[in-house]
Amino acid sequence: MRKLGLIAGGGDLPVTLATHCRQVGRPLFVIRLEGFAGPELAAFEGVGAGLAELGKGISALRRADCEAVCFAGKVERPDLGRLKPDLRGLRALPGAIAAARRGDDGLLSFLLREFEAEGFVIEGAHQVMAALTIPAGHLGRHAPTQSQAADMARALEAARAIGRLDAGQGAVACEGLILALEAQEGTDLMLERVASLPRALRGAPDDPRGVLAKACKPGQELRVDLPTIGPRTLRLAAAAGLCGIVGEAGRLLILERPETVRLADELGLFLFGAPPPAA
Repeated sequence: MRKLGLIAGGGDLPVTLATHCRQVGRPLFVIRLEGFAGPELAAFEGVGAGLAELGKGISALRRADCEAVCFAGKVERPDLGRLKPDLRGLRALPGAIAAARRGDDGLLSFLLREFEAEGFVIEGAHQVMAALTIPAGHLGRHAPTQSQAADMARALEAARAIGRLDAGQGAVACEGLILALEAQEGTDLMLERVASLPRALRGAPDDPRGVLAKACKPGQELRVDLPTIGPRTLRLAAAAGLCGIVGEAGRLLILERPETVRLADELGLFLFGAPPPAA
């Protein structure tokens, strides 16, 4: 197996991938992005690096004999004017600034190209660990009803619409109404907004209605920033009175999968993988 360089931001995904590599015996080296990567990643071979220390990261990956690179974890959009780049980062900075003006996906695609130009193969999280993604159909005990399927389609339509604007990846629909669209605040805060809406517009834990959809942005670079859910998403969806979550089969990452499915069964939520849109 190619030695993997994991460029790690915050959240559970980098830890999940690093643990998986250790379990299957895949050689691994971690670039811990300072200010984002969690302390758990110190248990794995690697170094810390700032967001703009491109040269430091690339040199460390080469010294560690990494052939492939995976970007994983949460990284807030930086204030490009306050970054402290090294020489290699300084060379890339004008291109990064221009790419950032095209949105988050433009910036991420630019970073991938920089690493590809240095000779690294880019692997998405779902390629490193195939079991991360939601399969087609329902996962767990609960399946959507016909009326819930209509809200699934409506929420997916809305999520894909904001994706075309590179605004976000999530949307909530209830009985045909779009209750919320995700922007820079992220899925968790969007679900908290839904929970604060008037009771007449949404469901409740004892009367669940409405669906959260997460979808890739049209034309998105699928090797980075795939939509993700986990146990916290399930708890917030239930607190917002939703009845289920839908994503595109093979394109929605499920963190802590056994716990997430168990929690969905316990809370009465369905998890459903819908067909991705035709290319």
